[in-house]
Amino acid sequence: MRVHYPRTPHLPWSPGAAADDVRTGDLTALTGAEVVVTEKLDGENTTLYSDGLHARSLDSAHHPSRAWVKGLQGRIGGRIPDGWRICGENLFARHSIPYTDLESWFYGFSVWTDRDRCLDWDDTVRFLRRLGVPAPRVLWRGRYDERALRALKLDLDRQEGYVVRTVRGFDRAEFGERVAKWVRPHHVRTDTHWMHAAVVENGLGPASALWSVRSGALPELSALAAALGIPELTCRPEEPAEVSARLDELGRGGDARLAGVLATVLRAGPRQYPAARLAGPLGLPLARRVADLVALHPGLHRPYPDEDRRAGLVRLSCAADLDVLHAVAAAAAPGTAEREQVAWSALHAEDAGLLDDDGGPLARLRSGLREALAGLDRDAADRCWAQAREAYARGRISTAEEAVAATWRLRDGRFPRLLHLCGPSGSGKSTFAAGLTGVATRISLDDLRAARGSRADQRDNAVVLREGLARLDAALAAPSAPGAPGEPGAFGASSASSAFGAFGATVVWDATSLNRQQRSHVHAVAQRRDALVTQVVLVVDEDELLRRNAVRPHPVPADVLTAQLHRFSPPHAGQAHRTWYVGAGGTVEDTAGTLDAEED
Repeated sequence: MRVHYPRTPHLPWSPGAAADDVRTGDLTALTGAEVVVTEKLDGENTTLYSDGLHARSLDSAHHPSRAWVKGLQGRIGGRIPDGWRICGENLFARHSIPYTDLESWFYGFSVWTDRDRCLDWDDTVRFLRRLGVPAPRVLWRGRYDERALRALKLDLDRQEGYVVRTVRGFDRAEFGERVAKWVRPHHVRTDTHWMHAAVVENGLGPASALWSVRSGALPELSALAAALGIPELTCRPEEPAEVSARLDELGRGGDARLAGVLATVLRAGPRQYPAARLAGPLGLPLARRVADLVALHPGLHRPYPDEDRRAGLVRLSCAADLDVLHAVAAAAAPGTAEREQVAWSALHAEDAGLLDDDGGPLARLRSGLREALAGLDRDAADRCWAQAREAYARGRISTAEEAVAATWRLRDGRFPRLLHLCGPSGSGKSTFAAGLTGVATRISLDDLRAARGSRADQRDNAVVLREGLARLDAALAAPSAPGAPGEPGAFGASSASSAFGAFGATVVWDATSLNRQQRSHVHAVAQRRDALVTQVVLVVDEDELLRRNAVRPHPVPADVLTAQLHRFSPPHAGQAHRTWYVGAGGTVEDTAGTLDAEED
């Protein structure tokens, strides 16, 4: 069934309302509600379905400006549920505003279910992103405030206006009360209607190459390189096409498809941790997932004991989408033997129920455990989740009820906490540690070297490490004072803000910890003391590290920093109870292993 998109009423102060436009006279439904304000784009209202599309008119005829969006619908239509529809703006043809830096020629602004209900805004953005469709830029979000909306500053030569809607979803019958728009005065500023003029394409920006891959198009290496700010991408010509085909067959789009393609084309690149280079154009959460795919996929090429394979795959699933990981490994396999190993691994993963777009059994386990442990201290909840993951991997539990029973001893939070920092010199470890509250002890190997005479003296590293580990052991064994938790929000990002528990000392280990071997000594002490281990990974690109190093009070030699970057092999999610990823701004931008997250 095709559904006409409703007319959006103008806000009372919208200067662009014409005599025949609808104005809203009652803002009661917005008052007091959380709303999101997005940029109103100057294009053609278009609705996509699983089996077709139409412009605002249900019987809209062919027009050259609609050819591209028809191709988009052909790529993503199979992932739109029957009876659902995606409403958005077709921006292929220039109307009154000439766009030069679009992420795509189609932006989605609402998703409607087969029950004619508009999804809430956050679910809308997630759904669109999984399809590979961007949403309009958010200009403001908060409790409805007319003064704040009236104060919004727009570039009226480049922006047509804005749309305000409730964050919560609503039925179609409520549309006129939940959505309204502000449009610039005289918003149509051309003499000829765009449909009767020659089609002039709006301009796409570099990021459009990323959205093109997300939506199912074949990757263009030169365009991807420009979008990522990388001089050149080189790989076997057939690899991007093969991984794309594999992911398409699995029905994987959006960030999953983009991550798989990027991991495939980046796997032969420089040895430096790729997340640091990718965080700018992709954002740190997606960048670290690409980096994990690059690092982990070669492991699927090697034989693995079948009796341990299920547990190994469950642990891998904490760091990578197994569908995508197997697709990358298969496309990058150097020979027949390696391809057979990947295929055998995929069969085991399928048999264990781990190849599931919705997160598989671990997602269901987490959802059930989250509900059962609602209201529990966050540290205790995360420790329980880590224990449950490992018990599931070993085949000891299979349900949330069993997970609750298996984690009873951890729910009182009576265990020490270790924050284990890792990152090259100058990445901000000490600065991050200094901003934490509720910390009983901070152990810095640089400080221990300084106490021996010089922080740059590396000759007695073994002795310094033994001294640091001894201090760590003693600190984790010491109980903290009851009622001395850290302050919520101390970590710079709400997703990682957690008051440290009142029982058990909180200790910070401040050292480069560049590889798993270096980290293993610290983790062995933490395991002996039954500590909750939070791995804190500092992700900063090489140019920024060099800039910081040049102005540090104690800079490291340039060749030493370069060597650190080549050796840096950060922990993957699942190698500690939980992991925080800290960006160049010094705040936690991504987490893994937390029970309250929707997905890792």
